[in-house]
Amino acid sequence: MKDKLVLFFATGCGISLFVPFAPGTFGSLPGIALAYALSGLSVVPQIAVCAALALLAVPVCGRAETLLGVRDDGRISADEWMLYPIAFIGLPVASLPWWAMAVFFGVVRLVDIIKPPPTKGLQALPGGWGVMVDDLVANLYALALNWLIFLWTFSR
Repeated sequence: MKDKLVLFFATGCGISLFVPFAPGTFGSLPGIALAYALSGLSVVPQIAVCAALALLAVPVCGRAETLLGVRDDGRISADEWMLYPIAFIGLPVASLPWWAMAVFFGVVRLVDIIKPPPTKGLQALPGGWGVMVDDLVANLYALALNWLIFLWTFSR
């Protein structure tokens, strides 16, 4: 039962098990709901929850690697959806138009795919750390880009 629960969370509530392509992108969809839920909090609690989720993602991703038998298996998307809210810390998510959220989602996915330095090299860390830390850094890059886009677009 415990392993089934780990795989459920590790695969984005099962989503990334059932898509034939882009499992990380589809598996990150639960992160959108999480970002909306956290947007009602002030910045410090958002950071605290994001830190807790990042720490929780380590054993989830590590155990999922063991269960699936593949290093950083593409079906593991807990690193995407659990860390997704990092890219929205402090942004007024609930009041943004749908197209802004679509752009920000694209930014998060693009940065995760490109993996600017030193992001890619962090995947060499062992176990769940290697699965999670590169996404942590990618989401920090995306947070900076999302804020730049937000300031450029909405503060004129």
